[in-house]
Amino acid sequence: MDKYLKETKMLNYSNANIQQLIRERRWKNINEFERLKSIYDFVRDEILFGYNIDDNVPASKVLADGYGQCNTKGTLFMAILRACNIPCRVHGFTIDKKLQKGAMTGIVYKNAPQNVFHSWVEVYFEDRWYELEAFILDKKYLQKLQEKNSDCKGAFCGYGVAVKDFKNLIIDFSETSEDILRYEGVHVFSEDECSKKYQTEVTEMKKIMLLLSKVTCIMAMALAVLSVNSTCGFTAYQPDVPESLEHD
Repeated sequence: MDKYLKETKMLNYSNANIQQLIRERRWKNINEFERLKSIYDFVRDEILFGYNIDDNVPASKVLADGYGQCNTKGTLFMAILRACNIPCRVHGFTIDKKLQKGAMTGIVYKNAPQNVFHSWVEVYFEDRWYELEAFILDKKYLQKLQEKNSDCKGAFCGYGVAVKDFKNLIIDFSETSEDILRYEGVHVFSEDECSKKYQTEVTEMKKIMLLLSKVTCIMAMALAVLSVNSTCGFTAYQPDVPESLEHD
């Protein structure tokens, strides 16, 4: 189990800011379940949903940014968990980019690879591996989506969300919630293996185009925030919520 507690280049939990956060939250002074729940809540809601400059940034950079998506928020989540003596690993595969439609628009969406890399975190708790995925989207972001799409009563796909029941999202951490804490016994990747897998699935040209798209997206969002749109309340690096999204 030691390898699932190991510090790596990306999971750089000895970073001073990460260690200070752990001391301030007193995570090492509470029981394991409450520790896991508190770290989960922190990463979900205090690290907002948004796109970092690259998926391979270390945990300390994600914490400094204050935002991230599945891969980068997962990096920070794992770093804090391991620093607090909770074994964890990452599970990754590719998904169709339509799940990101809305969060990515225009040239960003057009030039993104058809299959984008997605990951979530697995933790070892009470002698089992459990999947944790609902930390990716913060509550404020999800609430805005639901408000703007209040007529949606079934499945929903887009804006980083893919669920069967959009009105009744299960995102709160609970020992009895199998949607949040699901048993999973298969072997998965290390964070470095995920990084290598992602790199090999994207051609050099696509990587360059995706990076340029992200920069364009960040600039566009920054300009949007400087405009009169004050109703959304998101950071410049978070996607805005449209009036309607693709859903059933």
